[in-house]
Amino acid sequence: IRSGIDILVGTPGRIKDHLQNGKLDLTKVKHVVLDEVDQMLDMGFAEQVEDILRVAYKKDSEDNPQTLLFSATCPHWVYDVAKKYMKSRYEQIDLIGKRTQKAATTVEHLAIECHWSQRAAVIGDVIQVYSGSRGRTIVFCETKKEANELALNASIKQDCQSLHGDIPQKQREITLKGFRNGSFKVLVATNVAARGLDIPEVDLVVQSSPPK
Repeated sequence: IRSGIDILVGTPGRIKDHLQNGKLDLTKVKHVVLDEVDQMLDMGFAEQVEDILRVAYKKDSEDNPQTLLFSATCPHWVYDVAKKYMKSRYEQIDLIGKRTQKAATTVEHLAIECHWSQRAAVIGDVIQVYSGSRGRTIVFCETKKEANELALNASIKQDCQSLHGDIPQKQREITLKGFRNGSFKVLVATNVAARGLDIPEVDLVVQSSPPK
């Protein structure tokens, strides 16, 4: 940063730290990208984003940085907040449009009702039936504790490993590489694995409880 950079990628909190410490100057910034903008502008983050961008944006100026906002979901309030940063002639690009069938048509969706105490046994059976001994499965859990307990549960008879925020980044990479290579068949993860995983050979994805 001290010797000058073209692109800075960071979380709002860390960027704000550098600004406050005088290590970062955003007065000459030309492009601003907010990824996952619905999360970024949600409670808590909006204030930080405002603090960061205040230096670079002047009210109603056409010389403000080019602003690009990306999100898988854009509720109406996102557009309302986003207009503060956009030029008056902003463009909205919608890759979904009016299609209501957003899930892949090749994927079958099943909901299974069971008591929480039976969940591990039911998940073990579902893996056995829909993924077998050769297929690959990702199981998503709500908490790190739940992920650890499920990964060690005897009901899941295939080789199984867990992935969550308490596991060091280096180990996470080793775990993901092993899953990609097929060294083990079941990955039990929190939402740390919900984005950016590209493993085409997965036969089954299980949500251990409905996403909140």
